This record gives sequence, C-alpha cells and structure tokens, in this order.
Amino acid sequence: MASRAYNIPNLLTYARIVAVPLIVLCFFVEGRLESSDFARWTAFWLFAAASITDYLDGYLARIWNQTSNIGRMLDPIADKLLVASVLLLMAADGTIAGWTIWAAIIILCREILVSGLREYLADLKVSVPVTRIAKWKTTIQMFAIGFLLAGPAGEKVLPYTTEIGITLLWAAALITMYTGYDYFRAGLKHIVDE
Repeated sequence: MASRAYNIPNLLTYARIVAVPLIVLCFFVEGRLESSDFARWTAFWLFAAASITDYLDGYLARIWNQTSNIGRMLDPIADKLLVASVLLLMAADGTIAGWTIWAAIIILCREILVSGLREYLADLKVSVPVTRIAKWKTTIQMFAIGFLLAGPAGEKVLPYTTEIGITLLWAAALITMYTGYDYFRAGLKHIVDE
C-alpha cells in the first residue's frame, strides 16, 4: 500500500499539487500582487511542467500497471486545484477581466458540477468515462492558461500573447459547456429522485 502511494505516477501528481502555491507565490512579492516579467515566466514554466505531469502520471500509471486509489482520487483534484488557482490569479491581476471573467466562471462551474456528478454516480457504482473531446478541452484550456500566465512578458517574444490566451480560454469555455452537458446527459439516467 505504502509503495503504491509513493510510485512515480503518484509523485508526479503530488508535484502538481505542490506547484499550485509555488505558481501563486510567483505573483506575490513583499506581500502584494505583482506580475513582473520574471514572475510571469517563472509561473509559466512551473505551470508548463505541472501540465506535463498531468499527462505523464496517468500514462505511466497505465503502462507500468501502477494505478492506485490515491492516484485516482488525487489526479482530478490536482487538475482542478491547478486550473482554478491560476484562473483566480489571472482574474486578480487583471489579465482576464470584463466579459472574459465569464469564460473562467464557465470553466470553474463545470469542474465543480462534473466533480459532484462523478461523486454521486460513484456511490451508485456508475463510471462516466472521460471523452476524447473532454481531453481536447483540457489541452486547449492548458494552452490558454499558459498564454495568459506569460501575458505581457510573453508579448515581448510573441505579439498578442494575452489575446491568444483569451481566445483559447473562450474556446475552452465553449467546449466546456458542451462536455458538461454531455456528462450530465450521460449521468442523468442514473439520477433518481427519492
């Protein structure tokens, strides 16, 4: 049991969870929110590494036959912590503002609703598999967040970095609405009023 908790796929998941406060810390200098170029690039590279672990942990667990209950539990939690914290951080520093806040709200609401649905269905011993389009949504969302983290610092290297991030965030939000509806449609037949 203990060896499964400390296998490489689980260590990658733990690293993703540890990356969350480190990314947020990049934006806080002397106790106040500040997004210097150094802070943005450091946060970007931490986020990029954490996003890669999201792919690697599941892949390695499957090919090495090292799946575990703690890994199955923590993997989606780590994903949601990473995405939610960075979206909130980007809203706090003004990278996403105005109508774009709605794209972040859509993504966050879907994550919470689908998590609740999965938890409810798990009690009924019903599994709702991750669809291919949901995986595309996650990929687009991670790229969007990466561009948004780079933000103004990234624009010195690639013009319109923030605008690309915002466009990808809206694309992810639209796909999020579709996949959220898809999950609820699939799970609805198992929900019974008592």
